[in-house]
Amino acid sequence: MRFEGIYPPVITPYHDDYSIDFTGLETMIEHLIASGVHGIIVGGTTGEYYAQSKEERTEVMRVAKEVIADRLPMIVGIGAIRTEDCIELGQIAKSSGAGAILMNAPYYAVPTQTELAQHALAVDQAVNLPIMLYNFPGRTGTAMEKEFFDQISSHTNFAAIKESTGDINQLHMLALDYPHITLLCGMDDQALEFFAWGARGWVCAGGNCLPREHIALYQAVAVEHDIVKGRQIMSALMPFMHILEQGGKLIQVIKHACMLRGLPAGAVRRPLKPLLDDEKQEVASVLEALRVAMAGFTGEPASDTEKVAAV
Repeated sequence: MRFEGIYPPVITPYHDDYSIDFTGLETMIEHLIASGVHGIIVGGTTGEYYAQSKEERTEVMRVAKEVIADRLPMIVGIGAIRTEDCIELGQIAKSSGAGAILMNAPYYAVPTQTELAQHALAVDQAVNLPIMLYNFPGRTGTAMEKEFFDQISSHTNFAAIKESTGDINQLHMLALDYPHITLLCGMDDQALEFFAWGARGWVCAGGNCLPREHIALYQAVAVEHDIVKGRQIMSALMPFMHILEQGGKLIQVIKHACMLRGLPAGAVRRPLKPLLDDEKQEVASVLEALRVAMAGFTGEPASDTEKVAAV
């Protein structure tokens, strides 16, 4: 499986009672496919997997695969603390038709690099699917470091990595020392730097609400190798990226931005809480400015249905 292009981790829409809105999930997936993304991640952080039961996560996989069918690759997040739970989720993902799994470090446990490698190898042996690693110590508490990569990189299922440490030295290390592991941007405000260093794709939460804009940056830099155009696009995107990466409420911002774009989202599940009114206004203002700035880069002006709704 090749990991190239734009891979949004799809949100999980909820009803007012916080039950999963599966019709809304179908709408979101169809929206992403129609927008031209290259694959869809189910059960990622942006999908709030951590706030869902195993049964809910299983049903989300099933419904998503039913909608996606064979039109795009489906990658399934198997995040959990226990190795046994990750294995079980990986096996469910495989039986659901996933083309690959997304694997982060077990959160809260804080394993050593050797323990983390043994965990990853155990999942690989039991599931046997291509693996996209997810390196995000800001959420898991454990970084994937050189010692870890040295122990797992000869195993061919470890095919790609969503690198989200924010450490530019980590980006350099992966690009130079482990070129056989496909590098994917996982830090939205560093996307231009990732593509300049040879990243082949972008796992982008903002792809839920702004898929064409994210595709435009990927096309400019990773495909056309036009760094000047890429810098212009990234400059337009940066105010929104700043809110995502520096605002501390990434999932809330993405869900509110989706609603402003007329997409089903619903609230976030606890312990998270919705945005405050002034935060909602900021998101709306940034999206409207972005719509105007990006109209030329996305190939056509934003349609009336894509214009940001009133708060």
